[in-house]
Amino acid sequence: MKPKLVTVTGHRTNTLWHHLNFYKDKVSDIFLVVYENADSPKHMKDEVAEIAKEFGVEIHSTRTHRPFDWNEVTRLYNKTKMLFPNDWWEIADDDEFHVHSMDVEKMIEECDENGWKIVRGGFIDRIGEDGEFSEITNDKDIFLQFPNAGFFRYPLSGACPNKITLCKGNVEISSGQHYAVIDGETTWKWRGWNHPLIAPTNIYNTQVNHFKWDKTVLQRLQDVANVGQSYAYSNEYQEMYDAIKSNNFKIDIYDERFMFEKCGWYGYEQWNKLFKIIQSI
Repeated sequence: MKPKLVTVTGHRTNTLWHHLNFYKDKVSDIFLVVYENADSPKHMKDEVAEIAKEFGVEIHSTRTHRPFDWNEVTRLYNKTKMLFPNDWWEIADDDEFHVHSMDVEKMIEECDENGWKIVRGGFIDRIGEDGEFSEITNDKDIFLQFPNAGFFRYPLSGACPNKITLCKGNVEISSGQHYAVIDGETTWKWRGWNHPLIAPTNIYNTQVNHFKWDKTVLQRLQDVANVGQSYAYSNEYQEMYDAIKSNNFKIDIYDERFMFEKCGWYGYEQWNKLFKIIQSI
């Protein structure tokens, strides 16, 4: 059984074509939620609809709310998933591309057989040639446009790298889609890393290739930082911007902390090592 996909979009549209193209054959249905605010460009929703139309997808719902409220974004994910509480869902922002440790249908089958409802994963940050923030185009595979895979966001800003990537619709996820909330407790470290509803992470896990880091990201980081609110994690975004600025607006792909290597959509050789680091955070 293929999972459904829920994606919340709205801050930008330049990854959306690649996102839908990547998932179109991997999921049974796509629920596209648009999150906008009073100052969103008037054409933004039209752009989302036009891109989605190419893949036979329609906008499922639209939410107008204050900008960059990540708690509200998570609420939209939870609300949408609960439409089909017993089905499996891929949960992915429009710049997140999941590569599972096995075929997703086989993964779901084995999870159902064992009573597991949650699969965890972690971020792999993608960056352009020589650590540059590349412009995204639709005429080339996005993995080839961002050939360097590594792990720099957490070392530079302390952003949580854990993600819930695949779960049953009735599983509540926490802010940022980082953890599951089970019986009122967030599955964080001693509170539930080894919870019986989570599939064993040494076998069942997900590489979340993160294409946040394109040409538009510096302005986007500033936009979130300028909100100046805890619900937007503005301090974290400012810290990230300052770290990039200090390196002449590039990412140092030779910094050993960032564990960079060149790879396509699959084949990040340091994944097992990196995922252990991510789970310890």
